[in-house]
Amino acid sequence: METRILGSTGIKVSEVGFGAWQLGNAKDWGNMSEKEAIYLVHSALDQGCNFFDTAPNYGGGKSEELLGKAFSGKRDQVVVNTKVGKDFSPTQLKTSLETSLKRLQSDYIDTILLHNPPFEFLNGESPIYLELEKLKIEGKIRAYGASVDSSREMLEIIHNTNSQVLEVLFNIFHQETAAAFPMAKEKGVGIIAKVPLDSGWLSGKYNANSQFKGIRSRWSEEVINRRFELLNQIDYVTDVDQNMVQAALRFILSYDAVSTVIPGVKNEQQLFDNLTASNQKMSSEMKQQLQTFWEKELKADPVPW
Repeated sequence: METRILGSTGIKVSEVGFGAWQLGNAKDWGNMSEKEAIYLVHSALDQGCNFFDTAPNYGGGKSEELLGKAFSGKRDQVVVNTKVGKDFSPTQLKTSLETSLKRLQSDYIDTILLHNPPFEFLNGESPIYLELEKLKIEGKIRAYGASVDSSREMLEIIHNTNSQVLEVLFNIFHQETAAAFPMAKEKGVGIIAKVPLDSGWLSGKYNANSQFKGIRSRWSEEVINRRFELLNQIDYVTDVDQNMVQAALRFILSYDAVSTVIPGVKNEQQLFDNLTASNQKMSSEMKQQLQTFWEKELKADPVPW
């Protein structure tokens, strides 16, 4: 597993991380036993993955709780990213952080993010930023930032706060955020790429007849058909050396502004496909093809998340 430095934080992270939204989250992702969840986390660690992304609302806190159990005796081997959301007041931040620390069985969080905050919270004027700076001084957090979905949001927070980390929506089908990558790199802001497989479409396992439940039931029939057509247009990325998952992750990792990518994991095969994406690089020719595909098919008419 290759590693990169998370912006100007000095924190070394695995190129491929572990998205833990699905841990303990039967409502959106199906059942997974505690034993299976902990096994997957340990297996990821054994294969060189050290970056784990979670949030207090993932599985009602169960994701953090399971990670805490899995990290017992291994806290110094992992980098943990969690979030605070909905209420962005300093008081709620402290309450949310203390609850996360308890669940994670840790006395510090490596990185904490404002979870999809309203745009007005990105200009640095909210008192929550003073509280975040205090928490850094106290050693409760090592770095902070936000989880956002657009280059406009990215640039607002880069220019107006001391954030060192941004988690951003970025994949083959959603490339708009790349417009802010050069500025993020210039300012030393590490980028965590979220939704790298477009909620499963870029795993290649869905088609026009696929049926969805849980959080994926948000897609209309029209959106499903369009995504399948788009998927067919990029089938050239799969060959003897890479499957669709590996191609999707390698495309993201071809951007040096990206520090790590966080695909979700539900089983050992998915974990293997995710982590082996770090074994090879995507050619500049294929990267250019995928950029051109997005500019032609999606830039002016994006598909909804």
